[in-house]
Amino acid sequence: MDRIILLQGIARISVFVSLLMAFFLLTVKTENKLANRLFAWFFIISAIDLSGFFVTDYIQDYLDLMVFRWTICLLAMPLFYLYVLSVCYSDFRLKWKHLVHLLPILLVNLVFIPRLYLASNADMKLLSGDLEHMPEIYLIQILIEFQYVFYIVSAFLILKKYREIYLENYTNPSTSTYKYLFQMTTVFLIAHGLVALKNLLRYSDYRQMFLWLNVVVGSVALFITCWLVMKALNHPELFRGINSRLQLTKDILPEVEEKTASKNVQDDAISSQISILKQYMAQKEPFLDPSLTIQELANQIDIPVRDLSVLINHHMDQHFFDFVNEYRIQKAMGILKDQSRSQLTVLEILYEVGFNSKSSFNTSFKKHTNLTPTAYRNAL
Repeated sequence: MDRIILLQGIARISVFVSLLMAFFLLTVKTENKLANRLFAWFFIISAIDLSGFFVTDYIQDYLDLMVFRWTICLLAMPLFYLYVLSVCYSDFRLKWKHLVHLLPILLVNLVFIPRLYLASNADMKLLSGDLEHMPEIYLIQILIEFQYVFYIVSAFLILKKYREIYLENYTNPSTSTYKYLFQMTTVFLIAHGLVALKNLLRYSDYRQMFLWLNVVVGSVALFITCWLVMKALNHPELFRGINSRLQLTKDILPEVEEKTASKNVQDDAISSQISILKQYMAQKEPFLDPSLTIQELANQIDIPVRDLSVLINHHMDQHFFDFVNEYRIQKAMGILKDQSRSQLTVLEILYEVGFNSKSSFNTSFKKHTNLTPTAYRNAL
C-alpha cells in the first residue's frame, strides 16, 4: 500500500475518533463540566491538526486556511495544561488571567497578517511554492517546541504538587487521577519527541525516513486517541480533585511553630496531641471511613487542621495517607489472625477496614508486612 494512502487512512480514522470523543465529552453529564469542555476542545484542535495529512490537497489554493490550521495548533498545549489544572483542583475556574495562554497564537497571527492574510492572490501563489521554507513557518515550529517543553514541565510540576497534597490530606487509596494524568503527560511527551524528529527530517536528505515517520506519528496519534477513549469509557468517575487552597506542611510549618512560646512548651503540646490522636484512632476507628480526610479528622478531635497536618506529616514523619492506612492494615491483620472470621474473603476484609481497591490494599499490606494478605493468612 502506498505510504501516503496509508497515512491518509490512519489520519481520517484519528480525526473521526477525536471528534467523536469531543462530542462525548461535550454531551456527557458530569459534575466537572469545565474539565470535559477543555478536553473536548483539545480533541477538536488535535483533529484539525491531524486533518493536515489529507486536507492539504483540497485547501492548498487557500493559503490563509493552511496558515490558520498550523497556528490553531498553538492552542493544544494550553488547553491540555488547563485541563490538568481543572482535574487536579476541584475549585479551579477559568479567569481573565488565563487569557495569557493566547499570546503565542496572537503573536504568530500578527506576524502573518502583512505577508499572508493581506496578500493578493498573485502573491499567495508565489508564496505557496516555497511555503515550508518561509521564516514564519520556522517561527511556528520553534514556538511549538518551546511551548511543548514549557507546558509539559508545568503539567509535571502540577502533578507533583497534587500528589504531595493528596498524600498529606486524603486517605482514599485510589490514586487513579494522578496515575492517569501522569501517564497521559508522559505519552504526550514521547509522542511529541517523534513529531520533533519528524520535523527535523523534513529539512534533511532523509526524505524516505520522513515519510515513514509520518506514518508512525499518525499511528501513534490514533493509538493515543483510542487509549483516551477507552479510559473515559472504563473510568467515567475517574477524578477526585483537591482544593487548591490546601497547603503543604513545609509551607505552613513556620507559621504554626511561631504560635508556641518555647521549645519545652512546644514538645509537651506535641506529645499531648500525639497521645490524643493515637487514642482516638484506636478507640473510635475513624479510619474505617474510606473517604476520610485530614479536615474531617481534625473536626472530630477538635484540633485545627493546620496543626494536625504539621503534627502527622512533620512531627510523626508520616503522610496522612500512610498514617491512616497503617491503622487499616493493623485492623486487617487482626481479622486475618482471628480464626472465627476465617470465612471472610480478602475482598470482604479490605472493604471492612476502609479500603476500596484490592490492588491498593495489597500494595499497602505488602508495604507494612512484606507479604500479601493471602500469604500472611497462610503463614499463620
